[in-house]
Amino acid sequence: MDSVDTTLLTVFQEVARRGSFTGAAEALGYTQSAVSRQILTLEGELGAALFDRLPRGVRLTEEGRCLLPHAEAVTDRLGAARDDLRALRDLAAGHLRVGVFPTADAALMPEAIAAFRIAHPKVVVSLAEGLVREHVARLHAGDLDLAIVTPTGSGTAFDGLDLHHLLDDPMYVAMHPDHPMAGRRELRLAELAEEDWIAGDARPEETLISAALHSGFRPRITYVVGEWIAKQGMVAAGLGVTLIPSLAAGAARPDIVLASLHPDDSPVRAVYAATPRGITGPPAVAAFLGFLHDAVLRLRAGLTGMPT
Repeated sequence: MDSVDTTLLTVFQEVARRGSFTGAAEALGYTQSAVSRQILTLEGELGAALFDRLPRGVRLTEEGRCLLPHAEAVTDRLGAARDDLRALRDLAAGHLRVGVFPTADAALMPEAIAAFRIAHPKVVVSLAEGLVREHVARLHAGDLDLAIVTPTGSGTAFDGLDLHHLLDDPMYVAMHPDHPMAGRRELRLAELAEEDWIAGDARPEETLISAALHSGFRPRITYVVGEWIAKQGMVAAGLGVTLIPSLAAGAARPDIVLASLHPDDSPVRAVYAATPRGITGPPAVAAFLGFLHDAVLRLRAGLTGMPT
């Protein structure tokens, strides 16, 4: 039955149900002659007489009775496939695989996923947290559908990816509440040259402050700490200062204070949602991008009380 048109199987089942070419034609919206031709075509393709033509209607032959459950199985499976595809298009089913770097996982991603799940509860969202370069590799390998990325000091290439701009993410200086500059709303980097810095890498080019190095500023990195939550713990213990991106500022510890950097000094990183170029992703990708943009707007509104 590999080469049989499934339309012929549908017509065959309707004739079997009605016991009549005329009745099947009325049910399907065809002419009686069209139904007769389609049954003849099916019989020719299968090399079997499927119906006995009687003075009043038709009756399945033994070969017709043999075919009927197979025809029903084929059309049922095809109908189920259509239903499954429709569910994917309508976001009533499916799976979305998302990658995110840690500070974007503090508030942006939870906001977006929570709103998306309310709107589309049948779509399963799986989340992978890690470094941007890891997500780029997984996007190329087909292991992720979408990832939140930002250019890094190591020059991670985004070739082969479509970048959807989400926001420009300025940095805040985090310090202990007893720090002499803790009452200031805005700081210059030059004022922080002698501070002990807490950063994710001993090389400033690989840290959040890399965008400010063009001005000649070189932080004195005393402590190398990978996780941004651990960096806050070091700041809260009075061991130094660090940068916290606005994406994570709303989730900052209450026992540290934040100050804005002067616009001429402030390193601002662009944050994107990246998707593989030329690859047809799940229908949920386009919808999720909208929820990401909405989450950015809500986070920005929530930061109105932060230092500016």
